[in-house]
Amino acid sequence: MKNIFYYMLGASLLMLSACSLDEDPQTSLGKDAVFNSDGGLQAYSYSFYDGLPTANSIQQSESSLVDYFATSSISGFIHKGAFNESNETSWSWSTLRNINYFIVNCEKSTVKESVKNNYLGLARFFRAYFYYDKVTRYGDVPWIDKPLDVDDPELYAARDSREKVMENVYADLQFAEQNITQAKESTCTLVTKWVAYALASRVALFEGTYRKYHNLSLATSAATWLQRAAESAQYVMTNGGYSLYTTSDGTAYRQLFTSDNPKTAEIMLAVCSSASLNVYHMANWQWNVSTYGNCPNFIRTYVNTYLMLDGTPYTNKSGYETEDFYEECQNRDYRLSASMRTPGYKREGSLALPDFAGYARIGYHPMKFCVDSKAGDATTNNTNALPLFRYAEVLLNYAEAKAELGTLTDDDWAKTIGLLRARGGITAGLKTKPTTIDPYMKANYFPTVTDPSIMEIRRERAVELCFEGFRFDDIRRWDCGKLLLMPWKGMYIAALNKALDVDHNGTPDVIYYTDAAGLTSAKAGIDWNTYKSTCATVKVTTDLTASGVQVVPQGNGYYLAWDSQENALRVFGKKQYLYPIPSLVMVKNPNITQNAGWENGSSNDGSDAE
Repeated sequence: MKNIFYYMLGASLLMLSACSLDEDPQTSLGKDAVFNSDGGLQAYSYSFYDGLPTANSIQQSESSLVDYFATSSISGFIHKGAFNESNETSWSWSTLRNINYFIVNCEKSTVKESVKNNYLGLARFFRAYFYYDKVTRYGDVPWIDKPLDVDDPELYAARDSREKVMENVYADLQFAEQNITQAKESTCTLVTKWVAYALASRVALFEGTYRKYHNLSLATSAATWLQRAAESAQYVMTNGGYSLYTTSDGTAYRQLFTSDNPKTAEIMLAVCSSASLNVYHMANWQWNVSTYGNCPNFIRTYVNTYLMLDGTPYTNKSGYETEDFYEECQNRDYRLSASMRTPGYKREGSLALPDFAGYARIGYHPMKFCVDSKAGDATTNNTNALPLFRYAEVLLNYAEAKAELGTLTDDDWAKTIGLLRARGGITAGLKTKPTTIDPYMKANYFPTVTDPSIMEIRRERAVELCFEGFRFDDIRRWDCGKLLLMPWKGMYIAALNKALDVDHNGTPDVIYYTDAAGLTSAKAGIDWNTYKSTCATVKVTTDLTASGVQVVPQGNGYYLAWDSQENALRVFGKKQYLYPIPSLVMVKNPNITQNAGWENGSSNDGSDAE
């Protein structure tokens, strides 16, 4: 959508620029012509969309700071001693300046009141979006609701309280809900009133749970915010006309992320690309080529959380710890095979196992945003639309808010989690809330959670929304930063120095070998001349202090592992629930104070580990 928006701007002949809090946006048309006509207001409003993620940034948002990936490099934010106030670069306010400039001038507009309020609603939606990002990143920030002049004392204002800023954010969202006139929009590229309600549910859920689990004693209670989340989500559910996109063949979830045209039944706002406009993104390149990015692989701990089709936890199975790749992928939630390459997956008519010798270092090869065509595997060629707001998230927000309030009913469960799981092919546990805690989830993820509904909603959120940019915020709002230190173990293999048939189709697929002799022996055990073009070879080591793909003994076989020697270098302490304010900011404005723990250039050294 961001790229499409630029095309629209060119057609509108309106050029905008906003570089700081005290610099006026410049237009090629007179200000009166812009702000006193519907067309001028519309053209200006397109500039707000620049504040939304791009297709590429959506994918990159969860490439390192999540608990379900092993990556080829550790994010500096959690790499011991690698991050301090001089590394932070996101304290930028030009987007806000552009929005506030519009609001002030739009309020003076002579256009019809309903037209004026529609565009003010859009502007206030984007201001809320901007401030939500700032608060989740920094906590207290200055609240600025006007374009500042060069001599304005507010340029040197201190940070306002989280309470004040978030109440203003909520007020902005309420205004947007009530005044944006666009209800349905066929391209899913423009903000509608329903997107405003969806953002309100997202913001309120974050704030309510953050206040609850971080014991913040503020004027507006956590319960009030959770009630706001439930009400906003319920309004969409009752009045928005949205539903989960479904198909009869179980491919609906995958289609949501691989179709060029957004599935409008469910998707509320999307980032769209277009071959005719020469607008592309690089999903296939990012998720298929080992030399691009940091090659995220799912870890086994997370893969284990996908339910069986009968609704039972996979980890209830006897011997699940040593099931091989084929066995663990059978009769699982359809979203597993829609999110990573599993046995039977085909690209352009041919079986496509994980790229064991390249991308899939520990066996689990993600593919949620990738199309089946190979044309974009080494270039920017994708045109599939990627969602920013989905009805599925609204259902999850509603269920979690109600569960946290202690008011979730069986009917609530059935129309939220039940529907999501049914689309994933799950056949049981869809109508009534769970009554028991899954011991695997409690032991590996949330040891302090005692409510079975909350536990299962968190499981569902991780499965349904993986890759979509929510996980780091979820981890932080739940006060669960330790999850970012999860060991990076992957696929189970039965033997080393032996050709393995991982998809059980009768042909060898990969050899994990320890040395040249082991590789020679493995090749001798099969018809190597026949299979050398399709059987991958991967050198591994049993030395967990060495670099490269490692193996960890498990039963009679091994788990693949990645960079186990760097586990000790990953740190997460109390101060890392917020980012540091950049040091230069405090030089320019001494009234801005640093977040606790980051003062005087302190790094993420693990000294405040939880």
